[in-house]
Amino acid sequence: QVQLVESGGGLVQAGGSLRLSCAASGRTFSTDAMGWFRRAPGLEREFVAASSWNGGILNYAASVKGRFTISRDNAKNTVYLQMNSLKPEDTAVYYCAIGPSSGAPSRTYEYNYWGQGTQVTVSS
Repeated sequence: QVQLVESGGGLVQAGGSLRLSCAASGRTFSTDAMGWFRRAPGLEREFVAASSWNGGILNYAASVKGRFTISRDNAKNTVYLQMNSLKPEDTAVYYCAIGPSSGAPSRTYEYNYWGQGTQVTVSS
């Protein structure tokens, strides 16, 4: 049974940093894309960042480019999201996802495994 568990969310002041982790279990995902999405209250789930299987292709939403960094450790079946210079508009539930793409896709339908989410709240 595949399971994705996010951690690292919390409350932080604007300008601060957080590092999210997502540990996958149930099988190895070393050839899959891994990504992060978020959903703010009242809004649709949106793409944040994605990594190809070896980190050779990285993809970021324009709103987080230069502030967030996605990375992965295939030996640990884990993907990370380092978030710096956080803004109140980054407040959302953050979800990790895994999909069979060889690239770093940004569309939700390209992912077939999802975590339960971790809350990130940025105060002004």
